[in-house]
Amino acid sequence: MVVPSSPVAFLALFLVGIVLVIWCVEVFIEAVAESAVSLGISGFVLAVVLAGVDLENAVLGVTAASAALPGLALGTVFGESLFVLAVAVGLAGILVPFRMDVPQVYLLMLASVAIPAFAASIDGAIDPLEGTALLALFVPLLAFIFWHERRSERAYLRSMEVAEVVDLEGADGAPDGGGELRVQRGRGEDSDFDLDELVPSFEHRSGRFNLGVAVLATIGLTIGSGITVVGAEGLFVAFGISGLAFGATVLSFIASIEELALTVEPVRQNRPSLAVGNVVGSTVFYMTANIGLIALLHPVRTGGDVMTVHWPFFAASLLVVTAMLARGRVTRIGGGVLIALYIAYWIANYA
Repeated sequence: MVVPSSPVAFLALFLVGIVLVIWCVEVFIEAVAESAVSLGISGFVLAVVLAGVDLENAVLGVTAASAALPGLALGTVFGESLFVLAVAVGLAGILVPFRMDVPQVYLLMLASVAIPAFAASIDGAIDPLEGTALLALFVPLLAFIFWHERRSERAYLRSMEVAEVVDLEGADGAPDGGGELRVQRGRGEDSDFDLDELVPSFEHRSGRFNLGVAVLATIGLTIGSGITVVGAEGLFVAFGISGLAFGATVLSFIASIEELALTVEPVRQNRPSLAVGNVVGSTVFYMTANIGLIALLHPVRTGGDVMTVHWPFFAASLLVVTAMLARGRVTRIGGGVLIALYIAYWIANYA
């Protein structure tokens, strides 16, 4: 690849890479979902995985770590975590204040899931062994959610809430004998937050064809993430800022825009359970599998700004969100506090 030297060219590379990554993720999700239907995979399992696992962040983080830019990779973890907690929940609270009863087990999971990653950060670095442990932690946590949902009389992430992520096409909106399943990952009728209008439908294609499309989308993801990382590195070097700060602010903000749809849109449609499910699932993913995979590929330094800026702002946002959910109300005041925290986070990164 010929690497440009102009900041404008780096910016163009960065934006092209981001668009390619997001579009390929949407194509990948659509193709895999349709393949899963053909193979008989549970729609509920599919919904939880697609709502909670942020492929854009994972791909960008892994690519940055592989390119020996662990600071940029770690920045995306904190940046997208803060975006989901502060911006997505904050805007939902400001635009559509809502009430809901969140099971205590999910509140406990939300409040405590970052403790292992924080503990690993205290000594100044997260090494590959600790990264492996964090990555492994994600599996039992996800399995526990599935187990809890299957045995619970009040299935928190099933029923109508899942219809926001998985549209079961039947006469009454419920699965029937020949009903087809199609993923609607955060796609509200009026949502402008993603590229879904440019994503083709694979409903009537064979399972093998859809798997082939998924493979091609993965290749596109790899290319797009490589372009994004090259552009990002050129930008933060050109402007004299750290990769950690750039990843936590600019890169994460642009890559996380569709998280607004996954959180605000379900609340607007009076289905807040999906929004909270996305917040819990995303936070679990970021603080275990995502940060673990990055550290597995390249040791991550966690001194300096990581301990004085990123962890404190993450903890403050997590505390506000957990407190509101524990009270059963997400209010405009709380939403305003979260937005203020996110603005302060940007300022702190460049102060």
